[in-house]
Amino acid sequence: MTGSGHIMLAAGGTGGHIFPAIAVAEALLSRGYTVSLITDARGMDLGSVLPDVAVHRISASGIGGGVVAKAKAVLSIGIGVIQARRLFRKFRPRCIVGFGGYPSVPTMLAATTRGLPTVIHEQNAVLGRANHLLAGRVSAIATSFDETAGIAPENASKVVVTGNPVRHAFSEVRNRPYPAIGPNGEGVKILVLGGSLGATVFSDIVPRAIADMPETLRRRFAIVQQCRAEDMDRVRETYDSVGLSPELATFFDDVPERMANAHIVITRAGASTIAELAEAGRPAILVPYPHALDDHQTANARSIDDRQAGWLIPQDGFTPESLTIRLEGFVNLTNTLTNAAEAARSLGGRNAADAVADQVERLSGARPNGGAGPASDPVREIAA
Repeated sequence: MTGSGHIMLAAGGTGGHIFPAIAVAEALLSRGYTVSLITDARGMDLGSVLPDVAVHRISASGIGGGVVAKAKAVLSIGIGVIQARRLFRKFRPRCIVGFGGYPSVPTMLAATTRGLPTVIHEQNAVLGRANHLLAGRVSAIATSFDETAGIAPENASKVVVTGNPVRHAFSEVRNRPYPAIGPNGEGVKILVLGGSLGATVFSDIVPRAIADMPETLRRRFAIVQQCRAEDMDRVRETYDSVGLSPELATFFDDVPERMANAHIVITRAGASTIAELAEAGRPAILVPYPHALDDHQTANARSIDDRQAGWLIPQDGFTPESLTIRLEGFVNLTNTLTNAAEAARSLGGRNAADAVADQVERLSGARPNGGAGPASDPVREIAA
């Protein structure tokens, strides 16, 4: 279907919110829509990624702290609601799509109180706080997982399982075969990622696990590892001490290509990472961030572990010894990796960006189905 008109997306500044928004923006642009993004001061400038998507910044804040902090947050959100309403009057969007994070709250509150068609997308296996607040108001709730905790029974009829939209580059990886492993388990390629900045736990554990292996085992692995800048020297020293020269960097701008070449990924369990692994068909050792809100990363990782597409290891159990045992098993039974790769691939291929875009098109020609909540005082509800 070829569309026309303006669709506005709202997303917080982190990759977990922005990347799905980018993927949906690509899908909507390909259908002929004009697309813009509403975010806050932390939101990335999409000019280098999607030059056709204008970025509008509004006031937004999380609710927390004492009475004074909450009052300031409510004021900030209230200003954001006013700013969003001005944008709606100017651009007359046909539908608003929220991807979570602080900026989605004032944007979606402004949209629902004006009776505009609205969709929220939840990336994680547990409904986030922003989406929890908005779920009763919006027209549709798109989820990434077949089961998403925290959705109230009265909102179940709004739920559509779309999957988590990923960038097109990961869909291209899906068409590439899983790399061959040597006949004796040689050349197993490990990719270590830790979010946009890396994760210190991987700098602590992975080099020690590799260094403590018998040399004959150690030499069977090729390692590409993301490290925090402050961890780089000690990580390199650990590898140097046993004569290894892995590729180390603080940031990789070609993650899809790195993932395509990997046999196993060691990473956190953020929603975008889970979706990218499934789309690419690559197995992973998942170490959820233990302080994530509502422990949603553990729920995300469990969805992979339960389907034998990877392995969930809680951070308190992620030790050099446990990692060495796991990696040794991959070398001795290489079909463990190939089977997990097939299982991971079976979880992808949902065309999630198009599925969300379908919901936008379904709603954009009509008023939301019971989506608009009471217009009396949305900001007061946030503070409650």
